Amino acid sequence: MVSQVSRRFYTEARVELAEGGYAVTLDGRPVRTPSGTQVVILSSRLADAIADEWAEQKEEIVLASMPLTQLAVTAIDRVGPGRAEVINNIARYGATDLLCYRAEAPADLVRQQEELWQPLLDWVAKTYGARLQVTFGIIHTVQEESALVALRAAVNRHNDFELTALAEMTQICSSVVIGLAVTAGHIAPETAFETSLLDETWQSEQWGSDFDAEARRAAIRSDLQSAARFIDLLRD
Repeated sequence: MVSQVSRRFYTEARVELAEGGYAVTLDGRPVRTPSGTQVVILSSRLADAIADEWAEQKEEIVLASMPLTQLAVTAIDRVGPGRAEVINNIARYGATDLLCYRAEAPADLVRQQEELWQPLLDWVAKTYGARLQVTFGIIHTVQEESALVALRAAVNRHNDFELTALAEMTQICSSVVIGLAVTAGHIAPETAFETSLLDETWQSEQWGSDFDAEARRAAIRSDLQSAARFIDLLRD
């Protein structure tokens, strides 16, 4: 695997059949992770999209412009070997999930949180049997162990590649509920963006925003879209 920015050293990026799936190759040589593991993808659609990322590089290879490649490498080098820890890290968001902590005022923000957040809590309760409790203000609420166990079981159903995207979305949104909803195709990444940044959006509507805040929001939107696309492409 190349460094974050390096000179392009190949002419052609393509996909070839390999043991266990599809390999991305550069002039016939397989792309490898930093650990030296060959990048083999179960999905031909995802493999094609990753090869496209390599083909679209110009004179320099910029890994930051290759989100699908980075997610695949993470799945192979980090998530696979550390699967149990990754599952625990994702599932523990259920104890302090963003959607469970509501404002007490003003009324408009309270209403928007109820309209956007509560349907997702209802969905995760119905779909996975994880009924999370809501609290208001800064008061911490202790979630029932049965709900947290159900969330962990839901997270564990994902393979290593799906788990990688789920971890990315959960961390970005501070919500395993939102991450699961995108992964399941229940909501679009744009909805996840709007839902997770509801409080921030409301604040900016009242007091205005600035360049740094908008740049951060754009990066969050892009990362969510990439993770959701990664999930979609996995499913041939």
